[in-house]
Amino acid sequence: MNFQRGRKREEPEINLIPMIDVLLVILIFMMVTTTYAKFSELQINLPQAGGDQSTQQAKQINVSVDASERYAVNDVVTVFTDVEALAQVLTKAAGDKKDPSIVINADAKATHQSVINIMESARIAGFTRITFTASRK
Repeated sequence: MNFQRGRKREEPEINLIPMIDVLLVILIFMMVTTTYAKFSELQINLPQAGGDQSTQQAKQINVSVDASERYAVNDVVTVFTDVEALAQVLTKAAGDKKDPSIVINADAKATHQSVINIMESARIAGFTRITFTASRK
């Protein structure tokens, strides 16, 4: 016996709002916890040295060179053609700074000539304050 003869059956429906809420929470969680790789930085293994850290924070231009002689000035990869071109890049990086400190971050396996190139470029640009970075033992 069918007592509900005149009634129409309600079609089942899926409520998508809770599923969307859960997906948004997962998306926000993934965005907050994801670390982003920095492709513009060079991979440098610094040589080791002892000594005290400098407490003076002067105006600095960071120049990096890795083992394959790729240069970067303030984390911007620069193509090395000659010493004068690198001096122009250093002058542009200095902007309006008066006699900034050139910080050389050279890989432990970088050639001596690549460090000399940076020092010569700084001399041509008129910068006299040069320092080197090293990791602590």
